[in-house]
Amino acid sequence: MAYFRFIRANWVFLLAGFLLTFTSAYGQTYFISLFAGEIKGSFGLSDGQWGGIYTIGTTLSAITMIWAGVLTDRFRVRRLSFWVMVALAGACLAMAAVPNWIALIFVIYALRLTGQGMMSQLGAVAMVRWFEAARGKALSLSSMGFAAGQAILPVVFVALFASFHWRSLWVLAAALVLITMPVMLLLLRQERTPQSMAQSTQSAGMDGQHWTRMQMIRHGLFWLMIPLVIGPPAWGTALFFQQVHLTEVKGWTLVSFVALMPLYTMTSVVSTFVSGWAIDRFGVTRVTPVQMLPFALSFAVLAFADTIAMAGVGLMIFGVGQGMQATATSVFWAEFYGTRYIGSIKAVGAALMVFGSAIGPGVTGLFIDLGVDFPQQMIPIAIYYAVAAIMATVGVLRYRKRLVAPATANGDAADRRNRRRRRRG
Repeated sequence: MAYFRFIRANWVFLLAGFLLTFTSAYGQTYFISLFAGEIKGSFGLSDGQWGGIYTIGTTLSAITMIWAGVLTDRFRVRRLSFWVMVALAGACLAMAAVPNWIALIFVIYALRLTGQGMMSQLGAVAMVRWFEAARGKALSLSSMGFAAGQAILPVVFVALFASFHWRSLWVLAAALVLITMPVMLLLLRQERTPQSMAQSTQSAGMDGQHWTRMQMIRHGLFWLMIPLVIGPPAWGTALFFQQVHLTEVKGWTLVSFVALMPLYTMTSVVSTFVSGWAIDRFGVTRVTPVQMLPFALSFAVLAFADTIAMAGVGLMIFGVGQGMQATATSVFWAEFYGTRYIGSIKAVGAALMVFGSAIGPGVTGLFIDLGVDFPQQMIPIAIYYAVAAIMATVGVLRYRKRLVAPATANGDAADRRNRRRRRRG
């Protein structure tokens, strides 16, 4: 019931967040990789060459995100989302007309920067700023845009392959982005004042201060969290990027594997809501240490899966991790480093995530060309996730004592009660 009351009171801003994350789909790997076979065939690329092109374009977008992400500290979502969507639609049209593999690098760059980078950044920063005590709920609800995109778009576009040329489908993607723009402008015609721009409602981080980006980069916790931030986009991107190769090695059809996406999405949705509730109820410090474990287990299952049913189990476990990652990471930055500079801080996190998504396809594609197929790479990837979980746990346990006030409403109440007890004592 709490979720329904929350939605009823804030549906305009939550729907805006949903559309931002949904529209990021056209620059996400799971969407672009649907066209991998056609792109490789059109330009005569091997798995390693296609992965290399994707890595270069995505790496360039990650570097750009360090500066572009700061724009979310300077402009309202309404204005900035309009121009980002214009650029995203242009990138989709460029993919429809890309003439050669050299131009493909710059098209991938544009798609990744505007789609995965800026649209995702806008969705997360808006929720963190517009909501304080209910950040977990807000992020879990707005993240449904990611889930809806993963559940709907692959199935629809794979079905359209039978009737339309792959370049025509990118024109359709551009049209869908353009259709979304007036809806966003209508929803945010009276945009809520971002909480991080209001001095009285800012939420401080460790030691009761608002950390700048440079202060965060010089802090030990940031470096302990890097594997956690990079891992899911790196190897999750590789999982969807190499889905054509994976199905060929396993002897499955691409259609049957894509048909599993609703199961993955369903699990991701449930996990997103549960983790959002857990963050608001217990704090992000309880969720962060365990959010890598479902990823490790899912890759272990997929490595040994010999049936499409077992692949479904692996994807569902992977969805649990994705749901936790969708909410916990954004709340983590706000709780430990404050909200005044959350745009520039989140830009570093977004750049790391985009950079991770660049590493995954390139590394796995290289090993495939060397004769190590993707299922063989999955056990080392699972071990990576386990190590990332250990490092994150060490960081959280070491630095959570420096949090002056928990970010949750229940935590705030408990903190006030403790202070009253100390004064009475």
